[in-house]
Amino acid sequence: MVGPGERAGAAFKESCMLDAALSLMMLAAIALVGGAVFLLRRGERKRPVLMLTLAGIMVLNLIIWTLPDSTGTTLKGAAEAGPNQ
Repeated sequence: MVGPGERAGAAFKESCMLDAALSLMMLAAIALVGGAVFLLRRGERKRPVLMLTLAGIMVLNLIIWTLPDSTGTTLKGAAEAGPNQ
């Protein structure tokens, strides 16, 4: 039988994993922008545009997960809360 403390520990681990995933997504977007600027200065066009597009999609996804709606809840908060029982 699982006690309430064990459930809280599992929720904490899931919260940390989601925080880590969102942080890594932001770091990857920053790295993609930096790489795109570097390649643009070298004269390339196709790969930097694709890299900037991917970085933009990643940032929009991050905004969707963290921006609160009209009730003040976020997707991140809903994921941490778990399913309604």
